[in-house]
Amino acid sequence: MTKADIVDVIASATGLTKVETEAVVDGFISTVINALKEGRNIEIRGFGSFKVKKRKGRIARNPRTGEQVMVDEHWVPLFKVSKDLKHLVDANLKKKESEAAQQS
Repeated sequence: MTKADIVDVIASATGLTKVETEAVVDGFISTVINALKEGRNIEIRGFGSFKVKKRKGRIARNPRTGEQVMVDEHWVPLFKVSKDLKHLVDANLKKKESEAAQQS
């Protein structure tokens, strides 16, 4: 699903125009990005949380040449799925899987 698909779904569900909906989606995305850039965490109950974590420096290997390369410590954004969303996805896909097996 692309950002355009998300805009289409939200626009049809809310009655907003696609231009208005795209502005809201862009605003949400930029808010998340700016908060993460500042090192702040974001928690959306029932969906998940966005965090930043510091990764230690390490020695890695260039897969093409096999040469060892030093990777400096750096910050990475992370997303952790909520238990509710994890359960919903699992239950729904298991249901679809079982329905497909019954039809076969």
